Amino acid sequence: MKVFKPFLWSYDLKKMDLKNDKVRIITNVLYWGTQESTKMLFKIYDLKSIKGVVARPMPGEWNKKSLNFWSLILDVKPQVRVRKVS
Repeated sequence: MKVFKPFLWSYDLKKMDLKNDKVRIITNVLYWGTQESTKMLFKIYDLKSIKGVVARPMPGEWNKKSLNFWSLILDVKPQVRVRKVS
């Protein structure tokens, strides 16, 4: 997980779990990661898991360009939740 440290700088990597924290890890690495870290991400997680994170993006964690890029690369349609303002 050392390769992910720059993209999870505010988290204690010793306390993070690849399974339990996979949404956070995948989100941060796809959004902020380098080519090296992204390659490692695809070795650690199966394609279905990665696609699932992009298909159901965490609110407020993605900008439109990054989400569009990964949705095109992974061939998924994100289910973006839009908040209604009353």
